[in-house]
Amino acid sequence: MTILAGIDEAGFGPILGPLVVTGVSFRVPDDQTSESLWDSLRETCTRQPIRSGRRLVITDSKQLYRKREHLHAIERPALVMLAVSDKRPQKWLELLETVWPGGAPALEEYPWYARANFTLPVSEATGDIATRANAVRRNCEQAGIAFLGATAEPLPAGHFNRIIGRTRNKAMALLGQVLSVMDRILRGVSERHVCFLVDRLGGRLRYREHLMQAFTSFEMTIVEESKERSAYRLSNPQRLVEIEFITDGDQKHFPVALASIYSKYLRELFMGLFNGYWCKQMKGLTPTAGYYRDARRWLREAAPAITRLSINRTLMIRER
Repeated sequence: MTILAGIDEAGFGPILGPLVVTGVSFRVPDDQTSESLWDSLRETCTRQPIRSGRRLVITDSKQLYRKREHLHAIERPALVMLAVSDKRPQKWLELLETVWPGGAPALEEYPWYARANFTLPVSEATGDIATRANAVRRNCEQAGIAFLGATAEPLPAGHFNRIIGRTRNKAMALLGQVLSVMDRILRGVSERHVCFLVDRLGGRLRYREHLMQAFTSFEMTIVEESKERSAYRLSNPQRLVEIEFITDGDQKHFPVALASIYSKYLRELFMGLFNGYWCKQMKGLTPTAGYYRDARRWLREAAPAITRLSINRTLMIRER
């Protein structure tokens, strides 16, 4: 069996709210690593939202989610697939512990996140999670596939700024989270062969130096470095790790699309806490998604409350 993992991020562009990188992993037969999981799981999953019917929609999160009213479109696949891996978080803190074990204490320095908890699912339109999960699980079993779960690395603004202070490089902050997710997935499985599919990180084409620093006990072969795909093979006597950074990976590969859904879902839940906290502090404040132009508007409107509460702005606003 081979571990097939997908990794994607949400929140690299905004200046408010966290950057979230998530990896998902599947155990698949060796001879199916090049097959599309959309094909293998076509009875219960689809990439086409309009024709979904009763099938679970797994596709690029940007196609599923544009406004808060659409949260169910990403909440449904996120919670259903966790249930497929026998994880059924009923609360926000349970979800965090499921995908980010031991991570919640890092949020205590942020008043808008600290000690917050709420019931899942958030949207009433999310529907029957258990029934859908049972169907997908049966489909996976028939195909000889096992979904192992999701692994997330949220990076709140204050933590993000500390990394920027050390590296002066926003892209390095993202790459560091990706490598951390890879490490956690590798430590969680015993299979010799692991394949990582990663949505390309901005315009970066070459990853050799950073991968060699992260995988010091491996020998590396560069398979390809092009505009479409940067692929590497790392090996030692115990393991073979293949890593591909792919342009539009969330549109081409099921695991990357699912990872994009988890990253977007987690970020939206974080932003819900952020906006909920500040709207209580200042009546009439319009929530924000955190992207530059609207974030500047929000910061102007929220300035009196920020000043009144003596909030350290480096905990709120990203430097880059």
